[in-house]
Amino acid sequence: MAAQQVIIREELTFGEDYLRIKRLLDIVLTSLALIPFGIVMLITAVAIWIDSPGPIIFRQKRVGANGEEFTLYKFRSMYHNVATSAHESATARFIQGGVLNADASMPYKLGNDTRITRVGKFIRKTSIDELPQLWNVLKGDMSIVGPRPPMQYEVALYSPHDLLRLAGKPGLTGTWQVYGRGRVTFQEMVEQDIAYLETQSLLYDLKLMVLTVPVMITGRGGA
Repeated sequence: MAAQQVIIREELTFGEDYLRIKRLLDIVLTSLALIPFGIVMLITAVAIWIDSPGPIIFRQKRVGANGEEFTLYKFRSMYHNVATSAHESATARFIQGGVLNADASMPYKLGNDTRITRVGKFIRKTSIDELPQLWNVLKGDMSIVGPRPPMQYEVALYSPHDLLRLAGKPGLTGTWQVYGRGRVTFQEMVEQDIAYLETQSLLYDLKLMVLTVPVMITGRGGA
């Protein structure tokens, strides 16, 4: 990934003051969020344990800022030890501009995925499965706001322009999570992420955090 890191750093730069304040907000807000979300996470853990055998927390390698790989944490929403080939194929179709299902309202979400458990369907729709990523934020792997962190096999298909979305830390929420999800193409997602990274500000970060709440409550775009 070294060559990709050079390309990314030459194209986009960020103010040091902004990054320091953003990191401070990440630590403070995430620490505060752990108090109310702790109860939700406990209930979710018990539900997953009852619903299907396997670990409660799912660990997966993702690509973060400047192409650095890190371990992402999620609540397990699929049956244990299922194959990833279906998702890899769907990811390739998505990047190439193809639709993933016949649902006109969510054409870019993989539909009827039999790998997902009963509890998994609910926690994915409401984004509860992503709450363990609060630990990723505290560790510094992620930020509260930023682009969605991709898998390595996804990044392998990126063009040099697409790699620009890796210039900043990935986030729990962001422009794609609020305005896109299963409704926009891959290239539209890339442009949303790059536009955010080019114009990001603390005020816009706070706006996206607020807008994330109704998205989680309604489950809009989740799957």
